[in-house]
Parts: sequence; structure tokens; C-alpha cells
Amino acid sequence: MHEMLAPYISYTLALAAAGAIPGPGIAAVVGRSLSEQRHSALSFIFGMALGDVVFLTIAVLGFSFFAQLFAGVFRAIKVAGGLYLLYLAWRFWTADVEQTEIKQVAARTPWVTSMSGMAVSLGNPKVIVFYLALLPNVMDLTAVTISDWAVLSILTVAVLFGVLLPYSIAASRLRQLFSNKVKLRHLNRAAALLIGGAGSLILVGAARVR
Repeated sequence: MHEMLAPYISYTLALAAAGAIPGPGIAAVVGRSLSEQRHSALSFIFGMALGDVVFLTIAVLGFSFFAQLFAGVFRAIKVAGGLYLLYLAWRFWTADVEQTEIKQVAARTPWVTSMSGMAVSLGNPKVIVFYLALLPNVMDLTAVTISDWAVLSILTVAVLFGVLLPYSIAASRLRQLFSNKVKLRHLNRAAALLIGGAGSLILVGAARVR
């Protein structure tokens, strides 16, 4: 039984450790949670988890060469994700505090928010390195079956929610403590700096790709 669970345990621990390391993903989650309602952050995290599942699938199928072959496509995804975060940062920096929530609810559906989270994950250099470079050293990907892949995918979503949700909850509660318009505006701008920083990191990573 232990031998059967060992690969799953190794994967869970490795992913949790990698996910907890501060990077563009965590910065984006905190920024979204500071600026928007909690359900939006949940959709964003789910989208990020889906992005991880995409890279998990590529790694399991042994398609690392696919990632290299279509490096231009992945670079375009990075640039798109980074630019989108910069756009969000600008929106939050310039937003009218009194109208922020109304505009956000009207402008973004859970699907759109999830896709933005997925774009961030697909463009996150840390995620790419984990699945295409580090994961093969953690477990034997050639022995992974379809059922193993399904379990690993479920674990991926569960682990990322477990790692990222505390950041989201803490940021959301921090926002609830501020009722003063001036303080809320400062909070929005702090979120804009976090999101903009995440977008900048992704764009820098894309610029370094040759």
C-alpha cells in the first residue's frame, strides 16, 4: 500500500512546496483578493490549477519536446498573461472605490476569471520549470497510467487550493477591515502593485526566452 501511495505523496509534497514559494501566481491571487470579491479569487485559483493540469498532462505524455517545438506559442501565452495582469493593475489603480465592485461583477464572469488565472499559470516560469524540469526527478512519469493521471490532476487542484486559498482569505479579510474610502483606494493601489509586479515578472521571463 505504501509503495502504491508513495508517488502520489511525493508529488503532493513537491507541488505544495513549489506552490508555496512566492512568485507571480501568489502575487496575482493576493492582488485579486484585495481588489475583488472572494468568489472571483476562487475562480482565478481554479483557472490557475487548470493551467497546472495542462503542464502535468504534457509532462506525463512525455511531450516536453512539444513545449520546445511550440516555444513561440508558449512565449505568446506568457506575454498575453503578463499584459493582462498589467491591464488589471491599471484598472485597479485608477478605479473609483465606490464603483469598483459594481464594475467588476458586471464585467467579469467566473469563466473569464478562470481563463485569466489559467493564462497566468501557463505563463508562469515557476510552473513551467516544475512540470517540465523538476517533476521527472520526483516521480517516474513513464509509469503513469490514465487513472494515475486522473488522481494526479485531482491532487493538483486540491493542493493548489490548499496552498493559495489561505493567501486569498487573508487578503479578502484585510479588505473587509477597511471601510474608509481613502484606505480602500490605497488597498486597491497596493493590489495593483502586486498584480503589476506579477505581470512584469512574467513579461521579463518571456523576454529571456531565446
